[in-house]
Amino acid sequence: MAAKYWLVKSEPSAYSIDDLMHDKITHWDGVRNYQARNYMRDEMKLGDKVLFYHSNAEPIAVVGVCEVAKEGYPDFSAFDPEDKHFDPKSKIDSPTWIMVDIKIIEKFIRPVALDEIKGNSKLQNMKLVQRGNRLSVMPIDKNEFNEIMKLSKK
Repeated sequence: MAAKYWLVKSEPSAYSIDDLMHDKITHWDGVRNYQARNYMRDEMKLGDKVLFYHSNAEPIAVVGVCEVAKEGYPDFSAFDPEDKHFDPKSKIDSPTWIMVDIKIIEKFIRPVALDEIKGNSKLQNMKLVQRGNRLSVMPIDKNEFNEIMKLSKK
């Protein structure tokens, strides 16, 4: 099966590319949107490439590339009443929420800003720039991935 490509969003104040550079690998927990959960549960596979995007930042930008290091498994933060992502409806034997592990491949020397992405005709159909699309985990296609990688090397 061919590799898929993804974009994940994080506010750097919550978890940044620098945090991932330090940790090398992390679980992508706390996703509480059903469509994003379905992507992680059903479609993200070991070795898939992942663009790391800083939202609510200056600049808002794609800042690195990662890889899926572990396929979907129960998000343990949903079971912890002390965790801000606790969900009393999610049960250990029937988890509502899923997470994946990602590992760092590269932090971009040159972040690819959202304005640059919006202004690039090759990226005009990217889910990231479509109105109303606020998912924290979204698929992208190989050409979009390659174009972002190319822009990061300019």
